[in-house]
Amino acid sequence: MNYPTIPPIDITAAKQAQTRQNNLTKPPQSLGRLEEISIQLAGMKADPFPAVNRKAVIIMAADHGVALEGVSAFPVEVTPQMVLNFLSGGAAINVLARQAGASVTIVDIGVTSDFDPSLPGLLHRKVARGTRNMAKGPAMTRAEAEIAITCGMDVLAEVAEKGLDLIATGDMGIGNTTPSSAIVAVMTGLPVAKVTGRGTGLDDTGLAHKIKVIEQAIAFNQPDPADALDVLRKVGGLEIAGLAGVMIAAAARRIPVVVDGFISTAAAMIAVGLAPDVRNYMFAAHQSVEIGHQAMHKYLGLTPLFNLNLRLGEGTGAVLAFHLIEASSRILRGMATFAEAGVSEQG
Repeated sequence: MNYPTIPPIDITAAKQAQTRQNNLTKPPQSLGRLEEISIQLAGMKADPFPAVNRKAVIIMAADHGVALEGVSAFPVEVTPQMVLNFLSGGAAINVLARQAGASVTIVDIGVTSDFDPSLPGLLHRKVARGTRNMAKGPAMTRAEAEIAITCGMDVLAEVAEKGLDLIATGDMGIGNTTPSSAIVAVMTGLPVAKVTGRGTGLDDTGLAHKIKVIEQAIAFNQPDPADALDVLRKVGGLEIAGLAGVMIAAAARRIPVVVDGFISTAAAMIAVGLAPDVRNYMFAAHQSVEIGHQAMHKYLGLTPLFNLNLRLGEGTGAVLAFHLIEASSRILRGMATFAEAGVSEQG
């Protein structure tokens, strides 16, 4: 499968942003990471005055065959119910997206249930009715994984048609911390127990069972850690594949990607495995309570913007991060330099 070319970061634009930051009416580096973010934005967007007015979140929804193993505290029926909640505007992501001025796109890429084709606001892109049970065989065929990645790229292209400055990734799928834990275990080489958390709220017995199921899936499928597509198809998920496609297509268009929580970061690992330069267009929104999330960020070389003990998914943390990223842009663009303000610089 061929992926689009990812343009290099524009070093000239980044240096111009750095120079302006150093001349704004404040002590150098006094705004810390907000300065760094604006410089990163400039390089990503090839614009020394990057704006982030047009924001969006894409939520990929899918089910997982491994949920049959009892790895989630919630039943699989919650996936379609939450999709309907998204569409009616009643979920946390809807509230936070409205606050951030971001659009929300919901995609059925692999929900087991079928939705009414006339349902307004839902993109019907079902690749399969959920994945197969990865504890007993590969979650997907190679073709299904590739179709799901392509779906993500196509959806990003649709969303970006009207103009897009910043994209957040979101997910919905009962049981999806299980494939995400499997992905991080395989790709980092860490023990499953070190990267597997409680997901939606498992007790100690449930967590021990979940770890055992993941270990069984990895042992049975033997995914190749050097082949991201192989990892994806054997122990991944359709929404993870779709989000990886979103990230690749965004980077190809110089659109910065704000990566949400555990599931989105698993998708980021797959995306970087498939197209390494995508990593240069990523912001890690937050550090979630999932114990494997820190290992993911270390693997990707990303530093989260904040830690609020979030574990919801949906893109909630990424959309919260929009405010910080927009603030960094506004500071760069809107603050006066010492010369413009007639303020004396430090001696």
